Amino acid sequence: MTRKVILAVIDGLTPAMLEGSLESDALPTLRSLVEHGTLGRATSTFPSLTPVCLSSIATGAHGDVHEIPSLVWWHRRERRIVEYGSSFGAARAAGLTRTLRDTLVGMNAEHLGRDAITIFEALADTGKTTAAVNFTAYRGRTPHRSFLRPLGTVQGPEQFFFYNLFESARTGAPLSWRNRQAGSIDRYATAAGRWLVTRDAFDFLLFYLSDYDYASHASGPGTALEVLSRCDAAIGELVAAAGGLEPFLERYAIIVVADHGQSHIGEVARLAPLYAREPGALVTSSNRAAGIYRLDDAAPLPRQLAERLDREPSVDVAIFLEEGAVVVRRDGEEASLTEVGETVAVGGDASILDHPDAVARVWAAAHCPNAGDVIVSAADGWEFADMGGSHHLGGGSHGSLCEADSIVPVITVGFERQPQRITEIAPLIVEHVGR
Repeated sequence: MTRKVILAVIDGLTPAMLEGSLESDALPTLRSLVEHGTLGRATSTFPSLTPVCLSSIATGAHGDVHEIPSLVWWHRRERRIVEYGSSFGAARAAGLTRTLRDTLVGMNAEHLGRDAITIFEALADTGKTTAAVNFTAYRGRTPHRSFLRPLGTVQGPEQFFFYNLFESARTGAPLSWRNRQAGSIDRYATAAGRWLVTRDAFDFLLFYLSDYDYASHASGPGTALEVLSRCDAAIGELVAAAGGLEPFLERYAIIVVADHGQSHIGEVARLAPLYAREPGALVTSSNRAAGIYRLDDAAPLPRQLAERLDREPSVDVAIFLEEGAVVVRRDGEEASLTEVGETVAVGGDASILDHPDAVARVWAAAHCPNAGDVIVSAADGWEFADMGGSHHLGGGSHGSLCEADSIVPVITVGFERQPQRITEIAPLIVEHVGR
């Protein structure tokens, strides 16, 4: 029985895009995997932003456990903004050096919750060899030193290949950042992944392809078939490195999944001006989610901050904690979530929670210790400009609770069951590899 596992994550791939393209000649590898396995859908986390989603995939938990709240957030203890690279303008506004360190090192070394156990840590603790290519939630048990001295040493999987910055061995992979628009990052990932499969150098490999999300941001969901075809070819390189599909599937079980979906963006909002006259209120926004933080006791209470959004067309819901309950507010109406024993009870207008797996995702997001005092999910078609003023008007974006951002495709081959949520992937793999 197959024991080794490859998890391939195609960033930003929507179910409609995958399902609608499988019959074309552009996706021969993915079509073959579907023919030998199962194609389904799963629910992402919230906010459905890449650092949050990848942390949920890595840990099998939502933000209340892994503690990564968003793409940009206010670090209460250090009294500063953490920005994981919403855009070049946002990175420059937050400080380029600080942003690079937070993204490449700090997220794993300092921000990822100590109570969270990554799949790399869990499998290493059972004596299994893990590997990762370009995956940003990489915390593991093996030290790796970068050739760039400011990055220092990080703890990652045993076999670790990360944008040429951390590399366990020389693979002949090309420079990852040479020409992202032309696919250089995924070409680097493909070369490193092929090197690993050729040597059968792992019990578990997390193979991350980011270029599809980049292209979809620019042109919109459902328009980047050429890039998806390159993703298919990248996974096909892994198959070829094992000697073809039959020997590949004899050696490996595989999951192909996206971390989040995407929505088409027709309108852009700037939330910060709504709070320009509020003392001690800070807005952190990026893509289709935002946080509003109280910087001191002079700031309005969370309820008052949320009420300011009641007639804001760009906002779907505003979420905040109040007297032990999670309040979800939409246009002056409210639902409330309270813990009753081991369950969460819904009170008020339950129709407000009309999103996939809304209760679990909202509850977890509100209890993330680094989340804003108010968490904002964008309305359909809207995006919030980031702190550099950048947005994806006319393209695609994600981050909200809505279905388009929250539902992802998943292909499994060699597993007895299929994950229904991205938080189910890590425990499924640990169980499979550890048997």
